[in-house]
Amino acid sequence: MSSKQVVAYRRKREGRTNYKKRLIYLKSKKPRLVIRKTNKQLLLQIVEYDHDGDKVVCGVASKELAKHGWKYSFNNTPACYLAGILLAKKAVAKNVKEAIVDFGFQTNTPKSRLYAALKGVVEGGLSIPVDESTFPSESRINGEHISSFFGKSEDKVQFLQYKEQKLHAEKMTDDVAVTKKKILA
Repeated sequence: MSSKQVVAYRRKREGRTNYKKRLIYLKSKKPRLVIRKTNKQLLLQIVEYDHDGDKVVCGVASKELAKHGWKYSFNNTPACYLAGILLAKKAVAKNVKEAIVDFGFQTNTPKSRLYAALKGVVEGGLSIPVDESTFPSESRINGEHISSFFGKSEDKVQFLQYKEQKLHAEKMTDDVAVTKKKILA
């Protein structure tokens, strides 16, 4: 007797797609809010299913915050929150009113940067089913934890880039509010 070997789909073999989760998302018939993080930025997209392949309705990379005056890291909690607001503004302009979250294979720890971005999207006007207890606190969203650490740190090696650009992390909470107003304007 010969046994036949079943070969899994390529994207499943590569660890890039969980087809069981994808089927659940597609059955909802709602657009997906896809959130992916890299080492230097956060990527957010609103994606709709199409028979010929998923279509990206709108997307934001947190590096776009530089156009709105953001001078700090594009991967910290305040930047992720602001990127979420920016995506929501673009999505509302394209008549997207609701979505479901797709974190992919990332570990989605409550109160993390992923949930900061999700909070920005919700506050920006999209309806997304989420438990609000998973959102980071307002002090983390405003960057107070970074400002306080900057003040206490003696060597400040982590903030060397800010020193070179003559930025003051103590003022980050003010800059979050200013950038948020620019995005919403």
